[in-house]
Amino acid sequence: MALLRSIWNDLMYTLRVSNIVTRLIVINFAVFLLANLTLGLMLLTMGRESGSAAFDTGLHWFCVPASPYRLLFQIWSPITYMFLHLSLWHLIGNLIFMHMFGTVISDLVGPRRVLPIYLLGGLIGALAFMVSAQVLPSVGLYALGASGAVMALAGAALLLAPDYRIRLLLLGDVKLKYIVLVLLVFDLIGIAGQYNSGGHAAHLGGFVMGVLFVNAMRSGRDWAEPVNRLLDYLSGLLTRRPKPRRRAERVFTVVRGGRAPADEPPFQERLDAILDKIKASGLESLTPEEKEFLYNASKK
Repeated sequence: MALLRSIWNDLMYTLRVSNIVTRLIVINFAVFLLANLTLGLMLLTMGRESGSAAFDTGLHWFCVPASPYRLLFQIWSPITYMFLHLSLWHLIGNLIFMHMFGTVISDLVGPRRVLPIYLLGGLIGALAFMVSAQVLPSVGLYALGASGAVMALAGAALLLAPDYRIRLLLLGDVKLKYIVLVLLVFDLIGIAGQYNSGGHAAHLGGFVMGVLFVNAMRSGRDWAEPVNRLLDYLSGLLTRRPKPRRRAERVFTVVRGGRAPADEPPFQERLDAILDKIKASGLESLTPEEKEFLYNASKK
């Protein structure tokens, strides 16, 4: 019991001090461990067949069902499914891309937009899965995993910094747009080949959500704000503390031509110079001072 309490305390400390991308990674990994430990205990205590059947029955209450009727009895599942993995490779793949795309978004438009994109992408991914189950073959009865939410991060990062260079093992530096293109091609092939077509439809739904999110932000509509207000309200209920007042964030656009806030000329000139540098050399070429300036600009 002392060991479990120590692990729980360490987990809570990590969540408090980490950035939002790291928090998402820790939560997904913790849920993966909990699910697999539960499965192992049920197999040991109930036997392989009975334990596996009982675990699957319980697991389905946290997965998105293909049936809209079933959804009426588990309305929480469009949220819970996007944090749930059973396969280690499925989890590792999602965590790698979550860190890759989430870090780009956090650096360019602020950390308070990462979680809203993730959640909205997961919700639209769940909707896409349910719709695909009505019209496509080879769609399972349930869906789980963060892939739809991660593809929303991919879509947003693609519009924000398509030429951002990411160092991949064995391949070297690869532009972000080519990584996202490969992911999209795999999803299209999966649907055309009728392989896990519902899952791939969820991925594409999440991707579209990420693209729409950035387009709306450039038009002056910040979809993150109502999501963050809801999360702050729920957090206030759980902690039983008064919700702190937050200064409304002004939208800052990465691509010139959108409606950006009116700033003093020196500030705008420096911002334009940093954005030109990102376009030419990638985000990793910025100095710590330039990254801090860009982060502060995203919060204005």
